[in-house]
Amino acid sequence: MEPILSIEHLCVELPPDADRKHAVEDVSCQLMPNEVLCVVGESGSGKSVMAQTMMGLLPEQLRVSRGRVVLEGEELLTLSERAWRGIRGRRMSMIFQDPMAALNPLLRIGDQISEAFRARENFDRATAGARALELLASVGLSDPDALRLRHPFSLSGGQRQRVMIAIALALEPKVLIADEPTASLDVTTQAQIIDLLKQIQAQRNMAILFITHDLRLVAEIADRVAVMQCGRIVEVGPAERVLDNPLHPYTQALIEAVQQQRPPAPRRIDGEVVLQARELSKTYRVRGKLFAKSKNVRAVKDVSFALRRGETLGVVGESGSGKTTIGRMIVRLIKADTGSVWIGGVNMSRLPFRQLRAYRPRIQMIFQDPYASLNPRRTVARLIAEGLIVHGMSVEAAMRKARELLSVVGLDPSAAGRYPNEFSGGQRQRICIARALALGPEILVADEAVSALDVTIQKQILTLLDRLRRELALAILFITHDLCVAAQVCDRIAVVLAGEIVESGPTAAVLANPQHAYTRRLLATVPGRDWRGSDLVRARAAAREL
Repeated sequence: MEPILSIEHLCVELPPDADRKHAVEDVSCQLMPNEVLCVVGESGSGKSVMAQTMMGLLPEQLRVSRGRVVLEGEELLTLSERAWRGIRGRRMSMIFQDPMAALNPLLRIGDQISEAFRARENFDRATAGARALELLASVGLSDPDALRLRHPFSLSGGQRQRVMIAIALALEPKVLIADEPTASLDVTTQAQIIDLLKQIQAQRNMAILFITHDLRLVAEIADRVAVMQCGRIVEVGPAERVLDNPLHPYTQALIEAVQQQRPPAPRRIDGEVVLQARELSKTYRVRGKLFAKSKNVRAVKDVSFALRRGETLGVVGESGSGKTTIGRMIVRLIKADTGSVWIGGVNMSRLPFRQLRAYRPRIQMIFQDPYASLNPRRTVARLIAEGLIVHGMSVEAAMRKARELLSVVGLDPSAAGRYPNEFSGGQRQRICIARALALGPEILVADEAVSALDVTIQKQILTLLDRLRRELALAILFITHDLCVAAQVCDRIAVVLAGEIVESGPTAAVLANPQHAYTRRLLATVPGRDWRGSDLVRARAAAREL
């Protein structure tokens, strides 16, 4: 059988000041008809650059110095931009990693899908709109007639990703490139997206190039696996062979990082209670469409818990379960409707703003998206020092402290004068941790702090947080949708469903014997359950032995 897509000795050069010469170096691989080829590797390994080259979307500062990309016998890299328009969408399409960034924020969803038909198929507005509705329904979105009138910001992450899939499939391409399409989604939404892609592939006999850093997903969907490291493919082969008998040391290290996921050994947490949440509730009022009534949406209902010094409490649940709202109420970025948050005997929920400012240093937050939470116009030293300066420290002393904190989180202090865009995702998350530590907090609230990071960088950040917890006697409220991550760092877990805590207890006990049906469903939807390195098999087995 002939491959539908071939990459032959592809080399893509980075700018002269980059840390290596090539983003992609001498890469060759093939995608067969009706096959799922997973490309695996850490951030910066060249996966996305390879995909952008295949789609003719390479950034201007990068240059193809050698190689070929051949689609059904046609050389792509020599095509004009006009010729590329006949390829993109029709014969080969792409699902981008961040649907919010890929979708036009000013256009309604229906118009964005219709655009593909009107631009390439010359459909009239009514026909294009009807086809858009069909596509929205085909990707499993409920009430497509209402959803087509909405804008991207009003959709959940899973809904936006389904819209991206609808746009990518609009013109029925033969090859689909999916670049980390489930990276930041919770396990149940992730499972829905994977099932959807499998179903569509079976219906349309598509070939899929699936880029991911999640080996559990690879075990779930891949026919073959190509492992990339520093721009090179270091191992390629059938999924079963690569996952169960990896030959290259780098592949072995990636798999080992997954297989080491297990609950921490039970610790006696006898430190003082530093944080208490008592019956927190929050309701949002959502405005309706034109002439439609507004409605109330209960985000959090009567949530209570206590956190001790030196303890890590995991708050686990799907997107929309209320986890982030709980975290933001705890640090009072939003105000609770009812209930209270107590830190050191002080009710933070009722403090006037002027008094609240003095208590802010005691509790700090690490946000989910490090790039969005860092000012791109400030150097990292200034970003870390800002809080210190606001609270009265001189600029010179604050900048010295910022350099010290960079060292604490494992970054070179010489990087203090660089800007956020000059760092990788894992490095930016370390900068956010340094900023959160600057004021010497007792409590850290980490909101999905590792959700979009690859497995090895994720492991480094989790190890760093655990070390800081021990050395600084921090209490950590760890918000995540990933039970595998929670299993590695949390002493206790609180499972949240529709704004309520439905189950809580020691991590080992919850994983080994979940009591609530929702917790069991979360465990059941972890991808790659039949693979020996996944399904929390080792974690749960270790828990039962304790």
